[in-house]
Amino acid sequence: MKRSLFVLFFGLLNFVDGARGEFRAGISVRNVTPDPLLPVSGGVGPSKATVKKEGELQVRALVFEDGLTRVAFVSADFLGFPAILGNRVRAKVKGILPKNILIGATHTHSAPDCYGFPDGKGGTAADPKYHTRVCDLMAEAINEAVAKLQPAALKIQSGEAKGKIAFNYYAEQLYDPRCHIVQAVDASGRPFATLVNYAIHPEVIGSNRGIISPDLVGPLYDRIAEKGGGTGIFMNSAQGGMVTADNRGPDGKDIGTWTECQRIGHLLADEALRIVEKAKVQQNPKLFCDAFTLALPVDSPLMRQLLTSLSGGNANVPVTVETQINLVNLGNAQIVTIPGEALPNIGFYLKRKMKGEHNLLFGLTNDAFGYILTKEDWQSFKRYDYITRTSLGEMTGEIYTQAVLRFVEKSPRP
Repeated sequence: MKRSLFVLFFGLLNFVDGARGEFRAGISVRNVTPDPLLPVSGGVGPSKATVKKEGELQVRALVFEDGLTRVAFVSADFLGFPAILGNRVRAKVKGILPKNILIGATHTHSAPDCYGFPDGKGGTAADPKYHTRVCDLMAEAINEAVAKLQPAALKIQSGEAKGKIAFNYYAEQLYDPRCHIVQAVDASGRPFATLVNYAIHPEVIGSNRGIISPDLVGPLYDRIAEKGGGTGIFMNSAQGGMVTADNRGPDGKDIGTWTECQRIGHLLADEALRIVEKAKVQQNPKLFCDAFTLALPVDSPLMRQLLTSLSGGNANVPVTVETQINLVNLGNAQIVTIPGEALPNIGFYLKRKMKGEHNLLFGLTNDAFGYILTKEDWQSFKRYDYITRTSLGEMTGEIYTQAVLRFVEKSPRP
């Protein structure tokens, strides 16, 4: 009997090792442009009416599997995507652990409100029926990406994206120019999925021009496909305070056109493909994913008021909020999620302390609780008045950073 159990156990180990040997990837896309068009949100406050669209709003799902672990990276063309909607999506997905589904927002300022920001008249422009449709289509995309899983290898690379793409509106040079790329290639070496991770506000068009749009992210995807990179997917990074698109014209004024979205999106795509082109192909990369729940105090009066309103006007003013933080090892890369818009200094610090050869941060992922500042930056400069008011509190950055680094230390290295 003991010998039989040993043989069975040894056989299972061999099966597990063999299963890990086949790395697979799949990607899928769904169009979520509302018809008829809906108002768009650029942040806290009333949404703005729209009269036309430029490009299509989309949700994109990239799934990886190494035989033991399956993980989905999801990108949605919205300002933010709250966990209450994300959990509805996770409940509709088959074959992936809910905690292994990472849902991020591109942060376009030209898409419908997914949070239900107050309109100042006792209501909101958010459309529950539209939210339901988006959740259904997002779950469809993830499930289809699982169905499309195919043997794959990875190319992962990091490098500085050159050219007029982004800058820090508050302090021009204080941003992270590094672009991180994860590319899935098929058995013939042909790319079929390209993930671009870069810190930028896609707000070339913004919310005041009556246009619904994915902003620069749409042209980024078009260019990746055109240049042979397969289907693109964009995950934002630490773009808080205020790392935005460099759409300044010769006169210093912003160029808020679709043509400018195309210029920036195409340039970022070209740079991403240039950076990843000579990356070494990683055969049979290992995949690891874990998550923990982080509680953050809500100290900001504005955020308390906003969260109370978003919860349906519940009389219990929130003292803390909880959010899911993910850590993913993918080949020689390590990825950590941020539930909001971390300032660049937090991004630089985390990447320096993480354990991968390539360290990626997925901002606005699993939720978007405003800006994340260090306690030293919070309410320190007049320039930071707005981002201080729209952050959870003085200790958010400290609590988040320390919790993440503890999690990194106890997790396996890539």
